[in-house]
Amino acid sequence: MGYLNNTVVTVDAILTDVGRQLLAQQNGQFQITQFALADDEIDYTLYNPTHPSGSAFYGQAIANMPLLEAFPQATQTMKYKLITLPRGTAKLPILALGYSTIILKQGASLAITPQTLNYLGGDTYETSGYTATISDVRLMSTFEGVGITTPTVTALNTANQTTTIGTSVSRTVVGSTINLRATTINTLFGTQTQLQATLTVEGRDSGARVTIPITVTKVS
Repeated sequence: MGYLNNTVVTVDAILTDVGRQLLAQQNGQFQITQFALADDEIDYTLYNPTHPSGSAFYGQAIANMPLLEAFPQATQTMKYKLITLPRGTAKLPILALGYSTIILKQGASLAITPQTLNYLGGDTYETSGYTATISDVRLMSTFEGVGITTPTVTALNTANQTTTIGTSVSRTVVGSTINLRATTINTLFGTQTQLQATLTVEGRDSGARVTIPITVTKVS
């Protein structure tokens, strides 16, 4: 990761891991149909309406901020996507998971069906589903997204079936429902009785995003 020179207009685009996988298959599945914009690196608190040089300089500090280079790990960038909402929207959409925190015993299962509030005139389920990222997949024996079966989502879910050899690894899946089952491996706990991670869910249509803690408790 690095910084781009902000004195010139630059378009820096690279393929994600899934994009490169689809391109390598050379079977026609690689088709760019959508794109997203984000402003992760912008600090809007630098906007200064009291700048002594006048209104043309209110956003000078923001315009002079360095921009991040593109990089392929989609879960670590574009966390604050720019979205287009219907005219007259008074509230930003938010995600409801039904839980503010998740506590699972070893081997316990849970299915989460996110819902988007304040979107398209009410509360709804997004057509394109939801992206879910767990910060440490070792805590789960099952972590999968179901309900969305487009080729792109299927390729994404398949590509993200990461096998860990003991180190902390995140995993991202897509679906209308996210299925979790806590690990049954006792050695992962060591001397601890609990393991912690976070679950981040994002609406693929609305851009709404929420992060909650997950705790897995050891069963004696």
